[in-house]
Amino acid sequence: MGGGDGGDCRPLGFLIGLPLSVVALIISLTGVIVWIIGTIMSCIFPCCICLPALANFALSLIKLPLNVINWFTKKIPC
Repeated sequence: MGGGDGGDCRPLGFLIGLPLSVVALIISLTGVIVWIIGTIMSCIFPCCICLPALANFALSLIKLPLNVINWFTKKIPC
């Protein structure tokens, strides 16, 4: 029943990726702090070009835990 040709049941990849996702979560919290500081600094110094790049880098750090889990679940078959 249910067939295995299209289901997304990859619990092993999720479990293996979970510890790395916790580390990525800590890094993403650092990204939140960097993003807040970058946003405040871009309001104070609007002509500085490096601050938007810093904010984009911080946003990529914030998305890191989801990217880690997605990568692991795609690598390990059901």
